[in-house]
Amino acid sequence: MDNCIFCKIAAKQIPAQIIYEDDDLLAFNDINPAAPVHFLIIPKKHVATLADCTVDEAALLGKISLLAPKLAQEQGVGYSANGDGVGSGGFKTLFNIGPDGGQEVYHLHMHVLGGPRPWRRSLA
Repeated sequence: MDNCIFCKIAAKQIPAQIIYEDDDLLAFNDINPAAPVHFLIIPKKHVATLADCTVDEAALLGKISLLAPKLAQEQGVGYSANGDGVGSGGFKTLFNIGPDGGQEVYHLHMHVLGGPRPWRRSLA
């Protein structure tokens, strides 16, 4: 998309604090963080919303979902399970879809938030 800020970030036309990149995905710190750790994972391919995804994006969505805990761990907010199922640490993942869902940028993106609570604001 010509005017999509996330497409421009993926194309390196706009700077971002990138924490991960591969052929399909880019992850970078949110410029207005709602938690001590707050980053976004985006596909390099433009898809406007989660509601626009089809079976063609299934592998991409899986890749995003599997990347989130890996990056959360690297950013210091991973989840450590223990024998009783409760564990410690943790993070939140979130997709905002459409205007009533709070979506501000119409390029598919997962928010990953973590760190000591309470956070400044909540996205859900």
